[in-house]
Amino acid sequence: MPRPDVLKEIKAAEKRADEIIAEAESDREDRIAQARTEADEIRAAAQAEAEERAEQRLSEAQADIEARREQLLEEGRETRQALVDDATERVDEAVELALEQFEEAVNAQT
Repeated sequence: MPRPDVLKEIKAAEKRADEIIAEAESDREDRIAQARTEADEIRAAAQAEAEERAEQRLSEAQADIEARREQLLEEGRETRQALVDDATERVDEAVELALEQFEEAVNAQT
């Protein structure tokens, strides 16, 4: 093979090699960009899911707190009503006791 033909083939092979390298680098950059985009999407989805879970937990906690609050209020109403009922039942006894003490005090003075 003549020398100029060999040089042409070498140059053509180098050119093909450069093209292959350039294409591989471009593909690599595309893949890296795509991987970064996918990673950003995954990160955003994970963040959204975490926020949703946090909101759900907060909502559940608020519901639990409200249920406990209502329970405590009901217990307080029941206790208050029991005290009112007990006091109402004792009004007659208290009046009688007051009258007895008043009569004793009046009798003691005479």
